[in-house]
Amino acid sequence: MRRRKPLHIGVDEPLMQPHHRRPMNRREFISQGFRAGCAGLLGTSLYSLLGPRAHAISPDLLDPAFTNYSTCDLGKVAGRKIPFICFDLAGGANFAGGNVIVGGPGGQRDALSTSGYATLGLPPDILPFNANAATLSGDFTDDTLGLLFHSESAMLRGILEKASGVAGFCNGAVIPGRSENDTGNNPHNPMYGIYRAGLRGQILQLIGSENSMSGGNSMAPAMLIDPELQPTKVDRPSDASGLVDVGDLKFLLEDTEDIVSVLESMKRMTDFKMDLVNTRISNPTDEDQRLKDRFSCEYLRSADTLENFSNPDALNPEQDPLIVGDAGIFTADEFNDDREFRKTASVMKLVIDGIAGCGTVEMGGYDYHGNTRNSTDARDLRAGRCIGACLEYARRKSTPLMLYVFSDGSLSSNGSSEIVNGVEKFTWSSDNSSTACSFFLVYDPGGMPQLWDDGLSDPLMHQQIGWMRPDASVETSSTPAANNVNLNVEMVILNYMALHGEQGLFATDNFFPSQGLGDPLGLDRYIAFQPLPSISGGVLT
Repeated sequence: MRRRKPLHIGVDEPLMQPHHRRPMNRREFISQGFRAGCAGLLGTSLYSLLGPRAHAISPDLLDPAFTNYSTCDLGKVAGRKIPFICFDLAGGANFAGGNVIVGGPGGQRDALSTSGYATLGLPPDILPFNANAATLSGDFTDDTLGLLFHSESAMLRGILEKASGVAGFCNGAVIPGRSENDTGNNPHNPMYGIYRAGLRGQILQLIGSENSMSGGNSMAPAMLIDPELQPTKVDRPSDASGLVDVGDLKFLLEDTEDIVSVLESMKRMTDFKMDLVNTRISNPTDEDQRLKDRFSCEYLRSADTLENFSNPDALNPEQDPLIVGDAGIFTADEFNDDREFRKTASVMKLVIDGIAGCGTVEMGGYDYHGNTRNSTDARDLRAGRCIGACLEYARRKSTPLMLYVFSDGSLSSNGSSEIVNGVEKFTWSSDNSSTACSFFLVYDPGGMPQLWDDGLSDPLMHQQIGWMRPDASVETSSTPAANNVNLNVEMVILNYMALHGEQGLFATDNFFPSQGLGDPLGLDRYIAFQPLPSISGGVLT
């Protein structure tokens, strides 16, 4: 019986998998595209961007000499860290080979076998290496972003469509590493760790797309989770502008200064009540004091937020002409027609402007094996456009940015082919956790991030942290992270700290003393880049 050719599936249509059971939980609905993925963020301080100013908050509430409780850390961060956005492609997307080039022990340019690249969806006619010399030929490779991509990558095409101006100011690295297919149990999400590495938010600390401890599809490593930072959901422009909300006070009082005064009075009354509680506790613990400080500060933080962001439209990406409009990254029509663009814009606006520090954009529908390559490439193209939009907005705002892209598992091909944009490609036949990897990109307006040079090996070796075997399966002994997603997250955090010149602090007691990457003196081999030119003293200049 002749097999029926699969029909093209649109980027917003759900993926019907005949060999999968019907989706029954949130993760399964998202990975197959029955439910939209959402977006999240966690913040960094904007205080340093405001410059010297007279603070409208009453001085006695800011001076430790006049208050019984903490000063609530308003504007506590003296300088900004690098904004951080991660993309969580739910379902098991392909990165290796078809998008980002992966190689053997010699790095990206150490070619795999012909059959290995076939497993990664690449027919012989578009191999990224010369079969006779077994070295990369460059015919089907593209290093516009520093990190080597396949020239026919749909994801690369989407990135460059939105961010063609970042060439020469961007670089990246790929991390081959197994992760389980079709499950949200992979602890891929690094947001809590990035927060511990130094990011702080003036409005909020951690926001995500789902009502979960990670805020996204994949979990966060259990050892990094802080329950007090459980994410708040943000997934559209109205959620971004709604961050400035003082409840019913806005209906009772029209003047912002009056609302701030009311919130200050509430703070004073709270302190008075806490003082009464103190008189009844003979030996208050540190935990008691921390809880009281938190209660004491909530009203003051709200007052501070309202003072600094009295106009909610300032947080709305739809009102930013750099993002939406004739000269914007998105046209008004494409912005209004695509939920993923609206979500991405909400995150990148808050993160890159410094209102927030770290964001997760969750995109669903990446359990896409068994569908046409035209359908699956269309999804990679849209993910690339979202990634590119973030890079382009960072360029327009002259702000460094680190982007981390991951998925739960990966794919392999059985050699069936299809023509995509005039080029033959192999279709995706099944899930394959052994071909998985993640990657990150770093943009710096001060110049292209330079690869780490340990004086022992070719700096290009640091562009690929770990390697794959000739058959395109991850060499699980190549790094501690190759077979452990928890350690993959630690490797990303180490690289984030290294961009600030703080890699020496990674394994110390105040940061990650129980890290699993090995001897602190040997961590250099897992670092991709030198500190950015835009960094001085661990913060942005």
